[in-house]
Amino acid sequence: MATALATTAGIVALTVPAGGASQASAPGATTTAGAHQAAPRAQSKPTIVLVHGAWADGSSWAAVTAQLHAAGYQVYVAENPLRGVKSDAAYIKSYLSMVPGPIVLVAHSYGGMVITKAARGNKNVKALVYVDAYIPKKGDSVGSLTGAKPGSSLAVADPTTVFTFAPIPQGGGNVDLFVKQDLFPSIFAGGVGHRKAAVLASGQRPLAASALDEPLTTAPAWRSIPSWVLIGSADKVIPPAEQKVMAARAHAHVRRIDAPHLSMVSNPGVVTQLIKRAARHS
Repeated sequence: MATALATTAGIVALTVPAGGASQASAPGATTTAGAHQAAPRAQSKPTIVLVHGAWADGSSWAAVTAQLHAAGYQVYVAENPLRGVKSDAAYIKSYLSMVPGPIVLVAHSYGGMVITKAARGNKNVKALVYVDAYIPKKGDSVGSLTGAKPGSSLAVADPTTVFTFAPIPQGGGNVDLFVKQDLFPSIFAGGVGHRKAAVLASGQRPLAASALDEPLTTAPAWRSIPSWVLIGSADKVIPPAEQKVMAARAHAHVRRIDAPHLSMVSNPGVVTQLIKRAARHS
């Protein structure tokens, strides 16, 4: 079946026929340091759960994870399915149910859309941390937020200049989006060494195109859970001006740094400090 592509707010939008993309598989996600086998135990510090964004995987949190471990935190790194806001949030919600005790839930980029829904109703989630992330209100989508302010390198008139498309098997016409590898370093990883950025570009996981226009359909978790936000002033994916707007309406504690979209790769120490600050107040 042919894929119907258009642009919404300068981002790829996809019209998916009924019975479209398949849902994410049942929870069985990756944790660090054998976390699946860890028995519940009393602890003075909350557990940190890290959720990656689109065109990434859990390895993007490696440096932050190592620093949190060194500070005595237990860390879970959840693999975000990247299939759509509703299904990804359901997956992370289920994932969180296996984590004992208080939680600081951290997300990067598209992961912010996911945790804003997944954390609702979970009394163990004591703080939300958004790292160069979407902080949506009900009705917002990745596409609408990315194009709300000028400055995103992904908000282009012709999406084929930025993305490579791959049909999703049995996806009802939906496609996976990959960022062109030669563009990935400059868009996502300015300031990161070229070789490292090239490795990240090669290992990117795709986002289902239908996820771009899928709105948040519930009240956001940040209305009832305190939030911390890191804004990279050199972000070329989510315009810093829009991140500022989203953080303000969430009444979040904000830290600004001179960093690209992948600030947890370029500046892991600063990201870790912000997470620890949220943990101390949880």
